[in-house]
Amino acid sequence: MPNQNVTCNIVPANRVNQISEYYFSKKLKEVAEMNARGLNVISLGIGSPDRPPHAETIETLCRESRKDNTHGYQPYVGIPELRRAFADWYHKWYGVELDPSCEIQPLIGSKEGILHISLAFLNPGDGVLVPNPGYPTYTSVSRLAEARIIPYELCEENGWQPDFDALDKCDLSGVKLMWVNYPHMPTGAPASRELFEKLVDFGRRHNIIIVNDNPYSFILNDKPLSLLSIPGAKEICIEMNSMSKSHNMPGWRVGMLASNAQFVSWILRVKSNIDSGTFRPMQEAAAHALSLPSSWYEGNNRIYRERRVIAEQIAEAMGCTFDPKQRGMFLWAKIPDTMSSCTELADKVLYEARVFITPGIIFGSQGERYVRISLCADQKALEESLRRIKEHIRIS
Repeated sequence: MPNQNVTCNIVPANRVNQISEYYFSKKLKEVAEMNARGLNVISLGIGSPDRPPHAETIETLCRESRKDNTHGYQPYVGIPELRRAFADWYHKWYGVELDPSCEIQPLIGSKEGILHISLAFLNPGDGVLVPNPGYPTYTSVSRLAEARIIPYELCEENGWQPDFDALDKCDLSGVKLMWVNYPHMPTGAPASRELFEKLVDFGRRHNIIIVNDNPYSFILNDKPLSLLSIPGAKEICIEMNSMSKSHNMPGWRVGMLASNAQFVSWILRVKSNIDSGTFRPMQEAAAHALSLPSSWYEGNNRIYRERRVIAEQIAEAMGCTFDPKQRGMFLWAKIPDTMSSCTELADKVLYEARVFITPGIIFGSQGERYVRISLCADQKALEESLRRIKEHIRIS
């Protein structure tokens, strides 16, 4: 009997219909297909650092991996050496005191933390304040948790900061979480102590947990700042951090969250039922990376500053404008009035110049008139992108 493609009468859970495949997952397939046809697309789309971690970090991973006793399951709370390293890192760079035994939870990347926090605190129908524009995963994970999404708009005129007067006038009943992300992605808006003080005050007054996603504080930023440095923040706030950007370790998937011991213990209940810990040699290597001196960050930023100059030239070649005070590993640029949408410009650049940039609309409706250029490509690739765009793109 010939094989038949039989489709049973099965449908996925409702939550699956509330989300779609991640934009970059879909778009990078298209870029790969173009490259398979020999089109040699240059990707300035995603924020995946292209340089390696420190050589000693890699050597630590290799050395520890050769040991016979490092390959088993690891503690759900992470090894003590890594928790202590995160605590020392927060004390040194952010001036924040954390108890490594109960106020820090290592993560398999901070993206995992978004899910764990959501599952730990949100019941179906609970409200979640999500930035617009903002990291799309805040929205998609909130949908998976069957939460009620309440976008709060950020605008350039207000420095891409929340309008607290407008938020205070909203119906906040049933709101449990507020996602924030400073230095902000995608706009590059910097963190400030004044902003963090307002966020802590807002959370305490409305009994809303403020979660700051803080992976960009070391990129093109001389003064790293933590939300947890604000007095009283630990009572109502959670901060996530990641080694992906600061230590060139995106594929290693090492991150953390910090908060009060009660919040951390609730999140651990979720996490411990989902994964079985991180490979111990990777945790040992991450602990070493966290002890690197300031010269490590200065060296990274020297390279990013050189790349940023070319990225600004690319933006200008497309007729875009931008705020030079942006932080992080992207350039957020406003498209010219002659373009009907950011997707029109992004597609024009992709199909005519064979350069992939990100349309701002994927970060929310407030990103409609913007595009994002990644600095995670070497100088040669950026210069070639500039040459192609100058040669092929005409903005009237």
